[in-house]
Amino acid sequence: MNNKFKKLALAATTAVLALGAASMAQADTPTWCGPKQASLALLDGYGGNSWRQVTTASGKQTASLCPSITKYEYADGNGDTQKSISDIKGLAAKGIDALVVFGDAGPAVLPAITSVFKAGKTIVPYRVDVGGKEGENYTKFIGSSFVNDGETWGKWIKGVLPKGGNVLFLSGPAGNSQGLDELKGLKNILGAEYKFLNAEPFDVTNWDPALTQKVLTAEIAKNDKIDVIVSDFGPSLVGALPLFNKSGRSIPALATSDGNSLGCFWTDNQNDQNKDFKLFTVATGNDNVRLAVEWAVAKVTGGKDPEENIFKAPAFEDSVSGKPNAVQCKKDLPGAIYLSSELPAADQAKAVGK
Repeated sequence: MNNKFKKLALAATTAVLALGAASMAQADTPTWCGPKQASLALLDGYGGNSWRQVTTASGKQTASLCPSITKYEYADGNGDTQKSISDIKGLAAKGIDALVVFGDAGPAVLPAITSVFKAGKTIVPYRVDVGGKEGENYTKFIGSSFVNDGETWGKWIKGVLPKGGNVLFLSGPAGNSQGLDELKGLKNILGAEYKFLNAEPFDVTNWDPALTQKVLTAEIAKNDKIDVIVSDFGPSLVGALPLFNKSGRSIPALATSDGNSLGCFWTDNQNDQNKDFKLFTVATGNDNVRLAVEWAVAKVTGGKDPEENIFKAPAFEDSVSGKPNAVQCKKDLPGAIYLSSELPAADQAKAVGK
């Protein structure tokens, strides 16, 4: 082959390799990641527990999948509504193009969200209902189907207690929309043969282990028979459940959300006294943030909108399913991680500082 043909062949080979590399890069880029470069921030109303730390790491990892996101920032409101409002306005003023907001304070942060949206920013509140309307107050709201969680729990309860029973329902702060929606789902499934022992609409725990223990102590003293506990943050129960054994009773069936500490607690407490201790969990919902980030990135970079706009937590563990490893426990990893999360367990351990 003469030099002319060698050069032509080399040029053709180089072009094919370049095209192949470009195609591979394009295939690796999610469809929700568009070509327009932009910056993104994730904002928490309160980021100080392990669930939020894992969720934050999940959101950051999702944003990193899009090469068009050239800058990423995070802000923690520390449970202070005024700081959360200041964070939203401040990051927008700083030039951040897209904001994903966990609006713990609910409608109190809506005016700040609205002002940022009207200033031309992409802003996506998620999980907590902040009020307002899509296209008027914010770009998109990405909810979680808590009604679906309640229905999932209700179906399992009917399976383990087909004749009915006494139900104790615990949720977070008074009036929180998550607990109200979960109760609606439960009552969509459970009939009058299931008696709710708690004050309407649920026992308030603020998702705090210390308050949960106080509440459960009072309920055990008041009620001789509790057949099933429903809680929307399972790990907060771990410190309180031994109260049943101390009063000479079996830990009752539990329908809740997952956590490594809870799975290991169930594993460690399978004995003759706890014959009624069955466990069912739905995924605790860290990955709700992924869908919110995907929508924000799609809107700000010109990518393709995701197909879903509501996060539905799948069923995760069922101790009566008869399947191997029906309840998961990783004793070599921190209790404060969530094995249902897409984020690898080792990365979660780093996120919670263990």
